[in-house]
Order: sequence, then C-alpha cells, then structure tokens
Amino acid sequence: MSDLTSTLQRRTDIDPTPLGVALLLIVVGAWYLAQTVSPNQAALYMVGALLGVALYHAAFGFTSAWRVFIADGRGAGLRAQMLMLAVGVALFFPALASGTLFGRPVAGFVSPAGTSVVVGAFLFGIGMQLGGGCASGTLYTVGGGSTRMIVTLVGFVAGSVVATAHMPFWTALPSLAPVSLVTTFGAAPALIANWALFALIAALTVVIEKRRHGRLVPSHIQPAHVSPWLHGPWPLLAGAIALAVLNFATLALSGRPWGITSAFALWGAKAASVLGVDVASWTYWTSKPNAAALAAPISHDVTSVMDIGIVIGAMLAAALAGRYAPVWRIPLRSLVAAVVGGLLLGYGARLAYGCNIGAYFSGIVSGSLHGWVWLVAAFFGNVLGTRLRRLFGLEVERLAATTC
Repeated sequence: MSDLTSTLQRRTDIDPTPLGVALLLIVVGAWYLAQTVSPNQAALYMVGALLGVALYHAAFGFTSAWRVFIADGRGAGLRAQMLMLAVGVALFFPALASGTLFGRPVAGFVSPAGTSVVVGAFLFGIGMQLGGGCASGTLYTVGGGSTRMIVTLVGFVAGSVVATAHMPFWTALPSLAPVSLVTTFGAAPALIANWALFALIAALTVVIEKRRHGRLVPSHIQPAHVSPWLHGPWPLLAGAIALAVLNFATLALSGRPWGITSAFALWGAKAASVLGVDVASWTYWTSKPNAAALAAPISHDVTSVMDIGIVIGAMLAAALAGRYAPVWRIPLRSLVAAVVGGLLLGYGARLAYGCNIGAYFSGIVSGSLHGWVWLVAAFFGNVLGTRLRRLFGLEVERLAATTC
C-alpha cells in the first residue's frame, strides 16, 4: 500500500516550466489569431490544442497500434480505431448528406482512388514504422518532447514538398473518379455498410488476438496519477471518442474535416521559396487554392494553425503528466531511420491525398472510397516497415510467452 501511495504521489508532480510555456502559447496564439485572422481561426487553434492533449494522454498512436497487431497479434489499438471511425461516420454522414452543419456549408475529403493512392499509402506505411510515427503521431510526440521525431518531422516536410513537384506524373496514372459512398448510396445505407466493416475488422482482431495469446491482452495501464483525466493516461477508447468528436468540431468550424499533411507541403514550399526555388511555377502550386495558400501568411491556413495547436497541446499534456524531458542523444541508425521514414511519410502522404488523418480517418468518415483503399495499401506498407525496423535497431514490441 505504501509503495502505491508513493507512486501516486510522485506522479502528481508536473513540469511547471513547459506547462507555463504551453499555456502562454495557447492563450497568446488564440488572442493573436482572433485579432489578425478571425475568432473562428482562433477556435480551430484551440481545437488543435485539444487534439494534442487527447492524442498524448491516450497515447493514440496509429503506428504502434498497427505494429503490435502485425508483429504480436494484439488488436486493442485497431479496435479503438474502429470505434473512432464508427462514432465519426455517425456524426459526419448525416451532415454531409444535408450539405450543411449549423447553417454552414460542409464537404468531406473525397479524392480519386487510383495508382497514386495505392503507391503513396504503401510508402506512407513503410515510413510510419521507420519514422516512428504517423502524421498525428509525429506532431504530438514532437510536442511531448521527442527530439528524434523532430528529425522525422523535418524529413516529412521535405518529402512533402518534393512530392508536390512530381504530382503531375502521379495524377496522370490510372485512377477512379472520386466516389462518395454517402452520395452514391445515401447516408443510412452507407452508415450501415461502414459499421458492418468496422465490426468485422474489430471481430477479426479479437479472433487473431485470442488465437495468439489465449485471451484479450489489457491495453490500458492503471493510471499512475491521482487525477488521470487531467494528468493521463486515458483509456484508448476515450481517446478514440475524443478524436471523433474533435474532428466533427473541425467540420463545424471550418466546413471540412481534420487534415494534417497539406500544411507540411506548404511549410516546405515556403521554405524552398525563401531559398530561391521557384515553387510557385510548379503545377501543384498553380491551382487556385494552393496558390492562395502559398501567397498567404501561415496564420491564415487552417491546417497549419491546427498542426501548431496539436504540438502545443501535446506539450501541455506532457507537462501535466510530468514527462516533458527531451533526450538529445539519438543512436545513428535510429537517426537514419527517422530521416528515411520522414521522407517516405511526406512523399507518400501527398501522393495518397492525405495521411492517416486526412486520407484514412477523415477520408472514411467523409464516405470516400479512397479512404478504404488507403487503409489496405498502408497496412501492407506497415507490414514491410515492421520487418525493416530491426535493420535500424528499432524495437518491435512482443509479449513474452506465458505458460499455464
């Protein structure tokens, strides 16, 4: 009893300096955006911060969830993703079918499903495992103090902008026209079909996990804080519901779902322009929305503002958890994997019209066929990426065998 008490007492400590910095950045950032852009932009920044808190406190990693299932048959992370998607489609499909939400026009992410999506998602899947994170995972772990993930993020940005130069080639390859299941079949049939697929995937993970381990392996560590909802950790399922609700809040505020990686391409393009590269002449950046984003300040880009919010929200959560402690020594092989993984993540995300958030999560809750194509291709990429991790000295988590 005394050991448990001392543990709880120790874990109620917070990191006051990063906590203060994070709170200041959130308050000042929201005030600045409200004054210079709009109150709506400030609200989206706050939603980004809440996403960062939820991702960090629930340790909601798409990458690790797929890896432990591929390598060890544990499916709790995948089941949490299915719950997230199930809640998401229940919220999104009726709004998308009507075309408005709280009086604001809304539209989902519906993109072509073709060669570029398959290749891009496959490359992204490999990058997830070598880089050590997906798009959301990279941001929240950077905010949480991971110095290795800063390297991944830099590679992510570089890969994204390189991909924009090659987009005319990839978009010319065979592809289906954009397909919206909501428009094609109606909200109710599309909802039922998606729920059935989510249930099937979740059931399959249960069968595989029980066959491998004889039981379902607990996924939630007993909270080490007196106030786990404030300090973490959260159950995975709580994180799944929070992400679905916050994605819906993004739809309500911006008129479109949550995305991440278009901002990385924008940051890279702006940096390249500063270095004298004529990015504005590239076909990708001559389209009206992309040209406007390239010409405007970063503060006017919804995705950029939310991405920054995620980083700061994760920093806040890490400080509350007493775990904000950057480590600056990174093994060379791990560093190389972070660079390679980041480049693959960035390049693959552009080809596939998004990442695990913009294409997978937001694509599926938008009713887009390309979201399901992304899921399948990225899963196979993760299979290969998981096998490649050992070449770079990266861990592949497995439970020790037990005997009865």
